[in-house]
Amino acid sequence: MKLLVLPGDGIGPEIVAAAMEVTQAADTRFGLGLVFDHDEVGFPSLEKHGTTLREDLLQRARRDYQGVILGTQSHADYPAPEKGGRNVSAGFRIRLDLYANVRPARTRPFLESNMKPGKTMDLVIMREATEGFYPDRNMARGWAEMMPDPDMALSVRKITRRGSDRIARRAFELAMKRRKKVTAIHKANSFHMTDGLFLECVRNVAREFPEVALNDMLVDASTAHLIRNPERFDVLVATNFYGDILSDMASELSGSLGLAGSMMAGDTQCCAQAQHGSAPDIQGRDIANPTSMILSVAMMLGWLGEHHHRPEYENAAAAIDAAVDAVLANPRTRTRDIGGDAGCKAFGMAVAKAIE
Repeated sequence: MKLLVLPGDGIGPEIVAAAMEVTQAADTRFGLGLVFDHDEVGFPSLEKHGTTLREDLLQRARRDYQGVILGTQSHADYPAPEKGGRNVSAGFRIRLDLYANVRPARTRPFLESNMKPGKTMDLVIMREATEGFYPDRNMARGWAEMMPDPDMALSVRKITRRGSDRIARRAFELAMKRRKKVTAIHKANSFHMTDGLFLECVRNVAREFPEVALNDMLVDASTAHLIRNPERFDVLVATNFYGDILSDMASELSGSLGLAGSMMAGDTQCCAQAQHGSAPDIQGRDIANPTSMILSVAMMLGWLGEHHHRPEYENAAAAIDAAVDAVLANPRTRTRDIGGDAGCKAFGMAVAKAIE
């Protein structure tokens, strides 16, 4: 299979390089037959091509590749869209229709978490990624935020039946492989039409999965329950904005944003992308934690294996997960942010060695 590798901004090139070390080790051990092409997005692309994301690159990604390894981006520092500062993640999500942002969060017994003593977490947030409150991805033309006058700002939210149906179905399919529980996150008591439509769709899909227990929860209440009793959650399904916030919260509670993988998946393609940002303040210092990027690639390989009926890909994903945990379990091979002194490159090499 062909993968497109895009290192991105900040620590992106470092964590992607570590993830590639691991991926190539898995490729060799399991005979995956992977082919890698490299290109540029973000600031390197802006300097070279005048835009952070070229349209021809998106077209090639959609046409020629089964998967994408996408490094971190410094979106907040990009120029305005009309000056070339295109949102890279949003571009891939919309043009490749990567509507399911899958974000797991789990505690590890050998690592300290940020939860109350004795509390554990093992959940997955299934976040819709192509509509919702995000103004750069819910209009056919133009932008969904506007200022009628200098003292008034408006934003348009889009929730569709199609978008809600398919993210709900992916959530229930995932729950069938886990503990068979889905929690729908919403605010339908305030957003009667938009969250109401989302909740209606989730309940309709639930009828197709009688073995899965469905409950729903207000988004504000869900934050309290994540802290108080995270064990109650298995798979959470949410619209774009709620899922974005809750997934960062859950990952940080479970230990660190740097420890949680993330993938963006559609019906035919998948993209591995770390949960965290580009951290330009530590760029080039070899102290970034590449765990999230490595686990994101493992998620992508597992997805490719399942959708293309390639069990060796699923075996490789499981081996990467196990290797990451083995390296994290040893305090001497952890990165600085979680109490060790290993560098980004050394961590990647240690995981690759564990796979070999």
